Amino acid sequence: MAEQRVEAVERALAILEAFAGGAPRLPLAELAKRTGFYRSTILRLAASLERFGYLHRDEDGQFRLGPTLWRLGVLYQGSFDLADYVRPVLRQLVEEVGETAGFYIREGDRRICLYRANAARAVSSHLVEGAQLPLDRGASARILVAFTDGKGEVHEKTRKRGFYVSMGERDPETAAVAVPVFGPKGAMVGSLGVTGPRNRFDRAACARMTAILKEKAGALARALGGRGRQRG
Repeated sequence: MAEQRVEAVERALAILEAFAGGAPRLPLAELAKRTGFYRSTILRLAASLERFGYLHRDEDGQFRLGPTLWRLGVLYQGSFDLADYVRPVLRQLVEEVGETAGFYIREGDRRICLYRANAARAVSSHLVEGAQLPLDRGASARILVAFTDGKGEVHEKTRKRGFYVSMGERDPETAAVAVPVFGPKGAMVGSLGVTGPRNRFDRAACARMTAILKEKAGALARALGGRGRQRG
């Protein structure tokens, strides 16, 4: 079935998205520059957005976001559950990669396995959700440090590549590949990775896993309100 789109709605949303850079107020000329729309188009759509409280125009003619967005944001926060977004991605990873997938966050000098989806294979890596692991070894650990406060050549290289492959760092028989997940304003949310026996993580397999992980991490970031930027 062909994709159904409403151009006027998409243009109105593009006007609101123009404020995503953090500017509290924008003049009409800047809105036109950021959206690529004619000023007359912006004024027409802005009138409808203002009527429903999504946009407000001050006396000096500059625009700012309206109170309806704050109200909707409060409602969203009350219903938001990170697991609803992460768990489907982990299941997809297990299905496409065939290895155990996990989502990790940083807590001080430890990493926490927040969510996990284990691969249904005779030989695989298993770990319980909530497990605390060291932050000085392992693919997800390297990612969490590199994209928070990590300094040095290893972390710089990891940031440049946008992924990390570990071979026996935490367990001599285990390998892992991990990538970062970013949220709004590029904030680090966590690390998405897959783990399994080293003999299944050759160069070709790791390259394939990395590509899939970056794709899933980007989609997850966009779902969380980020821009899905993936480096490397």
